[in-house]
Amino acid sequence: MSTCQSNEMLKWDLVHLSKSLEKKEVSPVEVIKELLKRIKRVDVHLNSFITIMEEEALKSARKAEKEIMQNGMKSPLHGVPIGLKDIINTRGTSTTMGSEIFKNYIPDADATVVEKLKEAGAIIIGKLNLHQFAYGPTGDRSYYGAVRNPYNLFKMTGGSSSGSGASVAAFLCYGALGTDTGGSIRIPSSCCGIVGMKPTFGRVSKHGVFPLSWSLDHIGPMTRTVKDNAIMLGILSGYDDRDPYSKKSEAEDFTRMIGKSIKNKKIGVPTSFFFENVEKEVAIIVTKTIKSYQDLGAEVIHVDIPYLSDMLWAHQTILKTEAFAVHQKRLQTYPDKWEPEVRERLMTGLEPKGYDYANARYIQMNSIKIFQRILNQVDAVIAPTIPILPPDIDHRDIDIYGYKEHVRVSMTRLTGIADLNGFPSLSLPCGFSAEGLPVGVQLIGKPFDESILYQLGGALEQYLNLPKGVWDNCEQE
Repeated sequence: MSTCQSNEMLKWDLVHLSKSLEKKEVSPVEVIKELLKRIKRVDVHLNSFITIMEEEALKSARKAEKEIMQNGMKSPLHGVPIGLKDIINTRGTSTTMGSEIFKNYIPDADATVVEKLKEAGAIIIGKLNLHQFAYGPTGDRSYYGAVRNPYNLFKMTGGSSSGSGASVAAFLCYGALGTDTGGSIRIPSSCCGIVGMKPTFGRVSKHGVFPLSWSLDHIGPMTRTVKDNAIMLGILSGYDDRDPYSKKSEAEDFTRMIGKSIKNKKIGVPTSFFFENVEKEVAIIVTKTIKSYQDLGAEVIHVDIPYLSDMLWAHQTILKTEAFAVHQKRLQTYPDKWEPEVRERLMTGLEPKGYDYANARYIQMNSIKIFQRILNQVDAVIAPTIPILPPDIDHRDIDIYGYKEHVRVSMTRLTGIADLNGFPSLSLPCGFSAEGLPVGVQLIGKPFDESILYQLGGALEQYLNLPKGVWDNCEQE
């Protein structure tokens, strides 16, 4: 295979690759070999992988090739290389949580989502870097070093699913799994110009995934296209009695609405909070995106969502309290094996009182009722995914025209509320800044209504026709 042919193959989206595998135009082994070459050449600059599972991936590719030749494709993911955030257990392969504490930890069982991917015939290409213990939205605090943004190597990828965002955007895998507790799927998706879905709370099993906050953690797919994302969610979804938070739902084809007209669909634009203290370029691009939806025939309706600041407080209170509870013994046992910023943030979990946590959980229940009422009026609520462009790596102080806040507050300010109430939220690219940095927009929908979000996302994706990933910047410093 010529270099030109292999490059084109690696630039395909998941759907294109799947169809080519089904037609036997390419083989899983060819794909894995070419992908491994690119990872070794490019990831020295991005640092998106912690573990490249070369031997296992080649073995899985040979198995998939034989199965496809004999019996055809058993799912759209059969023979497709997928990356995993390194907080998701993989049997026989290290799962580090981006931490020195777990650098030698090798699970004896796969997480449920890994079982599902393997049953579908997907090939696990490797374990992806992350903000230590998934507790940070910047993606530059890992025992294994910061992950760099493929669009600009000096910029943050966003976190905590930093390696997932960078690897998908840089064509190092055809899709990846991330986790989202305060925005950790959607933030790096926005910063890296890809599609990320935080599904309804409980739709995807968390069994075998290291927790950050039991009542806020979500798992979801990160891809270059909306349809790829919908396909992956279809594989990942399903009730699992090993996860106490798992919810029963009907199996469905999440791609079924993609491509259908969105004429007369109602999109809600919040009148407060979500569009406050937003950088000018982000605001302009998101405003144009809303206009694009009107051009597509959707009806834009301004909606008043009360108590959003209270919801943000509740989210932060639950997160810091539960994160400290998860790590309390570990903080005592390994006092010196923490990234200082992560340890400092964990210690803030001692601040809330019991009544603070109780009040936060009460607000959480009210948030569900308030958003349900709003979403009975509209099909989705639209907002910027994050209010800023990707900052420089290690940059911590944000100043938005005199409004000053820590970078982690900026990056999670608009995403955390959907984690609080558990409603599905899809982030997708909607434009680029003058410097060429991606901007993302998020759509929040009703529980278990991801198909509508994919329909709305697919319509925008087709209308804007933006580049899907970045090939050439990744090796330049």
